[in-house]
Amino acid sequence: MATKRDYYEVLGVSKNADASEIKKAYRKMAIKYHPDKNPDDKSSEEKFKEAASAYEVLGDPQKKQRYDQYGHAGLGGASGFGGGGMNMDDIFSHFGDIFGGHFGGGGFGGGGRSSRRIKGSNLRIKLKLTLVEIINGTTKKIKVNKLKMAEGVEYDTCNTCHGSGQVTRITNTILGQMQTASTCPTCHGTGQQLTNSPSGADAQGMVKKEEIIDIEIPAGVEDGMQISIAGKGNEAPFNGVPGDIIVLIEEEEHPDLKRNGHNLHYDLYINFIDAALGGVYEIPMAEGKAKITIEEGTQSGKILRLRGKGIPDIQGYGKGDLLVNINVWTPRKLSSKEKDILTKLKDSENFKPKPTSKDKGFFQRVKEMFS
Repeated sequence: MATKRDYYEVLGVSKNADASEIKKAYRKMAIKYHPDKNPDDKSSEEKFKEAASAYEVLGDPQKKQRYDQYGHAGLGGASGFGGGGMNMDDIFSHFGDIFGGHFGGGGFGGGGRSSRRIKGSNLRIKLKLTLVEIINGTTKKIKVNKLKMAEGVEYDTCNTCHGSGQVTRITNTILGQMQTASTCPTCHGTGQQLTNSPSGADAQGMVKKEEIIDIEIPAGVEDGMQISIAGKGNEAPFNGVPGDIIVLIEEEEHPDLKRNGHNLHYDLYINFIDAALGGVYEIPMAEGKAKITIEEGTQSGKILRLRGKGIPDIQGYGKGDLLVNINVWTPRKLSSKEKDILTKLKDSENFKPKPTSKDKGFFQRVKEMFS
């Protein structure tokens, strides 16, 4: 599968470009590679589609924010026109007004506007994921109730505007006759009208139906991230463009591990005898367990790093680490016998604090943790 080009590169703008610059750049490319100017030119058609895909993301503040943070992976591989089943009608339906007076807004060629295609509304769902699912990525089957075109529904050309989506009026003024165009009041600009509505359908020939949808979740997603699944939302009447499904990620809390970016943290508590003598401890991971060795004389606050045992980067740039924070447990209550033993050891030379350069302070440990 070919790697998608950077959307800023596609439009020839910098990452600091504002909405006006992005729109201007897209309009320039859309006009340059428009099918009317390049008939039967597959290369120009692909560039036309690629530019539309880039603008569909960079022209939307929310999608642009996700793209800036996570790249193409942040769009779930399903956002934008670049994926699979796109056609020219989709582009003109979304961005017909971009072309101004150069081309028709709803099709190939023609100087006037043609009928517009309605886009179905988006569906929004929340999806809870375990830490294991976030680390490995997963495919979820979800059940949604969505609007679909009823079986047997029939549409025909609007009798009022004859399929143009507009009505024209001529007004006599002192300057002569003036012609104005407005959206057709009968079909509301679609150019079509309902001629046969099956039982149970609404006024536009739509019904609610249950559907099972597979949603692919890439590894490394975060709580609060949104993934857009293009074309899986509510269908639109009059053979319009389906809406999208917007998936909001919710991360389930792990009982032992805490997430911080790509790293996982685990607090290991050991008694001061084991800290002095050392030993082998078993710690939990997202999947399974691991054994770590505590060296003799380990100090409280030491951090052990298990490289590559954290969360993968959503764009595939490696994985974070599992950081084990050593906490030496001090008993709160002692028996008389225990007190006698410790009192005898209290003045021992080895029990007196003698920090060296190896015994790093708090700020140095934090610095190393994030380096």
